[in-house]
Amino acid sequence: MIAAGIDIGGTKIEVQGFATNWTLSARHRVPTPQDYDALVTAIADQARWMDAEAGHPLPIGIGAAGLVDPRTGLAITANLSATGRPLPRDVAAALGRPITWLNDCRAMALSEAVFGAGQGHRCVVSLILGTGVGGGIAFDSTLLPGPLGVGGEFGHFAAPAHLVQEYALPVRQCGCGRMGCFETYVAGPGLSRLAKTVTGQDWTPEAIGASRGTDSGAAQVWDIWCKLTAELLHTLTLVVDPDIVVLAGGLTHIPDLVPDLERYLDKALVLGKPAPRLALAQGGDSSGARGAAFAAYRESVDD
Repeated sequence: MIAAGIDIGGTKIEVQGFATNWTLSARHRVPTPQDYDALVTAIADQARWMDAEAGHPLPIGIGAAGLVDPRTGLAITANLSATGRPLPRDVAAALGRPITWLNDCRAMALSEAVFGAGQGHRCVVSLILGTGVGGGIAFDSTLLPGPLGVGGEFGHFAAPAHLVQEYALPVRQCGCGRMGCFETYVAGPGLSRLAKTVTGQDWTPEAIGASRGTDSGAAQVWDIWCKLTAELLHTLTLVVDPDIVVLAGGLTHIPDLVPDLERYLDKALVLGKPAPRLALAQGGDSSGARGAAFAAYRESVDD
């Protein structure tokens, strides 16, 4: 093995080790502790487990939800008991060597740009449509750098006023503290809230996707969701002008998501320009960990 990646979520911590051809060689999963000190220990123990499997210390990359303020090193995260704590620094100290730390959405973007659906394209944008909305931008197989590390927080663009007004959608406070973010409408919980607003019924995203061809209410909800998501894709196209947008997250399991969004995006784009290609992520559950491992490997080689 040449590198390992650790994916940290609110319920599990999974380490994955990769061979020289970047295929998955070993993996190990443990529950995510709710106590901060136990969290640090669990992450470091996962790295040690993979070192033992490899027979030598590996470059370790970690992909985790949330952000780390580069000015202070303190974490900002909704699903880990680490907000306001120097989680990357404490994990490195517990492990006794440097680590590479990425936002999990950016790690997925890197993996898909280098190994997945974005391979061979110069500008790759990833868009995660799941419990939240996020993503990343990679140019020439390298993540777009920035002083604050927030390039990819696409869910916190403001949703389009004309659609909010047309469909009398409520303007909700987002988890980030702002009002009316895209995430409040197009993430999985947002799709269910759209259904409640439009039909008065409680629908899961899976039920909406399955029923949109036979139920008029589900069809209307899906129409609004696609219009909103196409506007987000339109914004990304105007800002970044990507070759391809790679879609991932729980909502991408809805059948025919890509062709539906392609039709709506074609209508949304200005000046009659062709839309960027849309594709589903190819890496599955391994994609984020592989991206984090690749970032760590690249840093070790550069050093």
